[in-house]
Amino acid sequence: MKQQSMKKTQLNWSDFNRGIKQGIPIALGYIPVSFTFGLKAVNGGIPVWIAILISLTNLTSAGQFAGAGLIIAGASLFEITLTTFVINIRYMLMSLSLSQKITRMPLYKKCVMAFGITDETFAVASLGKTEVSFAYMMGLITCPYWGWALGTVLGAVTTSLLSEKLQSSMGIALYAMFIALFVPASKKSKAALVVVIVAVSLSSVLKWAPYLNKISSGWSIIIATIIASTIGAVLFPRKEDNFD
Repeated sequence: MKQQSMKKTQLNWSDFNRGIKQGIPIALGYIPVSFTFGLKAVNGGIPVWIAILISLTNLTSAGQFAGAGLIIAGASLFEITLTTFVINIRYMLMSLSLSQKITRMPLYKKCVMAFGITDETFAVASLGKTEVSFAYMMGLITCPYWGWALGTVLGAVTTSLLSEKLQSSMGIALYAMFIALFVPASKKSKAALVVVIVAVSLSSVLKWAPYLNKISSGWSIIIATIIASTIGAVLFPRKEDNFD
């Protein structure tokens, strides 16, 4: 009995260490992005401790940027809630998909795992050829979580040390991040290209067209996201994922 318990513990640590190793590259990629988030949030008037708290209680990347931007713009709580819900709803779908690969475990462990689901951790976990254990996911989530938090702390604290002009110029990092995400995907996928073009076109219309430019930024994001995603889903239905 003791030998079986020791073997199980060793297996759990083995899974955890494997997750840690696979999560390190994700963490390194998160640091510069979350640095920009901390910088933009504090520069927009959000207190340092709140910016850090947001990153400690969320791991949503685009959702955090959108939410912080709406907070800074003075959007209503309803707009902020609905916008972040629409942007982050993909995590629910990712969690449902990954649930087909996880080992049997209590509900509270599944909830902990769900908190750490991001585009990157989902991709790494779902592409694995073995079942996903709780220990493995904890290892995979740990480094990205603290990497995101560390970048936010550095960005938030650095804001007070940089000149106003330099702070403004650092904002271009956000646009560079989105370009780095969209361009490679658009070159490889016709569906991604169409969705990006539709989203950009709608955003431009809602920003510059008469009467429509009176719509708040929060609702503009919601409208563009829903319409672009719907068009992409209708024109390019996704085949069922196969994790076997």
